Amino acid sequence: MTIKPEQPKTFQAGRGYTRQDWDSVDSPELTAEDFAGMKPAHEVLPGSFFEGLKEARKAGRPRVDKPKQAVTLRLDPDVIERFQQQGKDWRSRMSDALAKASRG
Repeated sequence: MTIKPEQPKTFQAGRGYTRQDWDSVDSPELTAEDFAGMKPAHEVLPGSFFEGLKEARKAGRPRVDKPKQAVTLRLDPDVIERFQQQGKDWRSRMSDALAKASRG
């Protein structure tokens, strides 16, 4: 659940804008009538905007040939604690230790 910060209804100093900025904005809340009169985004935005969105969707972590699998495993608390004491990437070190042990 996302909690929206409360929007100030009057000017408040020290929030990153000046009194002049505040006074220059005239943006009343939109009504249902306002929304009904709006055009769809594809009618008012350039095609390059949507192509940029497609490119942005392609971004992210590259696919790997053998992705890791999530498992549930019961371990002794002292084993987990020893790995955790070595730093925040303790899960990767534990995976490396298990891989090394499985190779013999």
